[in-house]
Amino acid sequence: MSTRVPALIFARGGSKGVPGKNIRPLGGRPLIAHAIAAARAATCVSRIVVSTDDDAIAETARAWGAEVPFRRPPELARDDSPEWLAWRHAIGELRRAGDHVDTFVSVPATAPLRQAQDIEACVAKMAASNADIVITVTPAARNPYFNMVTLDPAGIARLAMSPGGAVARRQDAPPMFDMTTVCYAARADFVLSAGSMFEGRVAAVLVPPERAIDIDSELDLTIAECLLARAAAP
Repeated sequence: MSTRVPALIFARGGSKGVPGKNIRPLGGRPLIAHAIAAARAATCVSRIVVSTDDDAIAETARAWGAEVPFRRPPELARDDSPEWLAWRHAIGELRRAGDHVDTFVSVPATAPLRQAQDIEACVAKMAASNADIVITVTPAARNPYFNMVTLDPAGIARLAMSPGGAVARRQDAPPMFDMTTVCYAARADFVLSAGSMFEGRVAAVLVPPERAIDIDSELDLTIAECLLARAAAP
């Protein structure tokens, strides 16, 4: 596998939770610009391609140095459109244009606090393993073996997962991890042949919580703004 791979940023318009999310300002630049900057700083990235259906996102992406060589079809940009299908579309468009992409990284615009090293770690993990896809994870704040419960029809709470014995401290429960949107590295042929990522061999790269924030609400934007300001403080 080549050590330099294309970085794809999938950024549709029409976000309802955070209107105009992908180009909302954060730390003085549009949200998508943070993804472009991280991809540009990653030594493993050969080019940066944005897949979008939206004119404003496309214009902003080009202004910050990314390519927008094709447009995502409207049927792949709805609220209920699986991003996996947008991945397949982008692979097809790149290959039709002569870039026979083998492995790529997806760098979602919604994780603006990632660093270039997170992208590089995913590509390195892919190169060193037989994984079909590499995801990023962070330690979970809640654990189904310790402090997550289900409620039965009578409102009685039970642990979501039985630990098979008494667990008095969270540290004694089996470790759990949250998937993040920091970065994904994937083999193109696997994406084209599989219906979802967990049909294949999935490896993971651990990232710290402060780089894993995912912008899904106005509160997330506020938290990200605070973290950026703290990082920039002398």
